[in-house]
Amino acid sequence: MTSAGLSMSDGPRDLRTSMTTTRHRTSTTGMNFVPTRRLEDDSVLAMRAVPEELDASVVAQIDGRLAGVEIDHGVRVAWAIESGSRAWGFPSPDSDYDCRFIYVRPREDYLALWPHRDVIETPLDKVLDVNGWDLAKTVRLLVKGNAVAIEWLRSPIVYTGGFSFRDGLLALADDVVERASIGRHYLHVARRQQEGSATLKRFFYVLRTASALRWLHDHPDEVVPPMDLPTLLAQSDVGDAIRRSTDDLIAAKARTREMGSGSPPPELVDFVDAELERAAHFETDRALKSADDVQAAAEAYFRRTIETTDAGTGVGSPVSSVVRTAHGLLDDRRFVPPQ
Repeated sequence: MTSAGLSMSDGPRDLRTSMTTTRHRTSTTGMNFVPTRRLEDDSVLAMRAVPEELDASVVAQIDGRLAGVEIDHGVRVAWAIESGSRAWGFPSPDSDYDCRFIYVRPREDYLALWPHRDVIETPLDKVLDVNGWDLAKTVRLLVKGNAVAIEWLRSPIVYTGGFSFRDGLLALADDVVERASIGRHYLHVARRQQEGSATLKRFFYVLRTASALRWLHDHPDEVVPPMDLPTLLAQSDVGDAIRRSTDDLIAAKARTREMGSGSPPPELVDFVDAELERAAHFETDRALKSADDVQAAAEAYFRRTIETTDAGTGVGSPVSSVVRTAHGLLDDRRFVPPQ
């Protein structure tokens, strides 16, 4: 198999592969994925789920940037995914690549009087947008109900990351995040997008957030919706007509330039309006969790995680493991994408 992902024969013989079986497994409905692998050596358990449709040369550049981030900044990239329209399930022909990552610094860095920046950015160009957040920033935003931080953990496109890291942060979200905060986030995103000029791209943003709100309605005991639009609809009671119209619109967007215009089907417009009206209660819903308990849980998670995912401990990095396996590199030197 030749692709940006891994085949069963890729990599050193001592690496063992198996299919993902975690509680928070994300559906890949409508996307042709190389199966997620567990890449196991003596020091790290990592995963990779990359669609065959992604440009292998661009994926190699992303791998290189992630490896460079670890070396240049002295951090460990614990989780790296694709965000934006490719991960949301409705890319255009000219969609760029939006890689987002969560990184962990050595323990000593978190004790510094003059802390490091909590964001790492790499050069932005027409194809690549690769940047990430410190774990501390991620946890603080997650506690506030920032759905972006949570969505990164549910992306169907994973460049690299630790199973235990992903599942631990998702478990924290389940414990501390308020459904009302997540609902308000999606409600506000949809309303902001509706204020702009009408484009097919903008309507998709509104449709996805409205679908997330419907998913929350249909899953009253859950707080972490899937990231991609096809999965949101597949797991919601919306009827086949809405799914078919959405599939047709996704197909149309796949033929339309990123900022192209177009008229969405009336049934989808009605669906969006109905879901936003239904979700209006999130504006006034009260928090149900104790702020002190939430902060204590977040602190305990953070302290525990930096002890076990420390850039200064010498523990093998998911980036180095996955990158070296995917590209046949057997040493620890900086990864250079193939020419």
